[in-house]
Amino acid sequence: MLKDFQAFIAKGNVMDMAVGIIIGAAFTAIVQSMVKDLLNPVLGLITGGLDFTDKFAVLSGDGPYESLVAAREAGATVFAYGAFFSAVINFLIIAFVVFLLVRYVTRLKDRLAREEVPNTPAEEKPAGPTELDVLLEIRDTLKKAG
Repeated sequence: MLKDFQAFIAKGNVMDMAVGIIIGAAFTAIVQSMVKDLLNPVLGLITGGLDFTDKFAVLSGDGPYESLVAAREAGATVFAYGAFFSAVINFLIIAFVVFLLVRYVTRLKDRLAREEVPNTPAEEKPAGPTELDVLLEIRDTLKKAG
């Protein structure tokens, strides 16, 4: 079983997937920081100081609470629409960047495929004898032998 596992790990696709997961996790951290540290403050300026990440509604529990963290620590049931809004922004940014990457890789593969195909037409193989030619040759050979 250990040998099978080593063969599985050594496959190129598994290594590519591992690299993709690691880069994806790092990229997700960058996007989350961009949304939290750059976009939300700009949106706050535009909307008059509104910070989306800490917006919530208390569904059950003693309130009011100073922040979403305080409400959750108190065990209140909250509808955290600000956190959801931030998650949607994160998703849209990541999905758009993945779309751009896939589009770029597809175009690169297409260009490389076109470059591999030679511009000159392929040489035609000389046509071999037809079935009739072979049969006539056999007939002639039999006549000479007989």
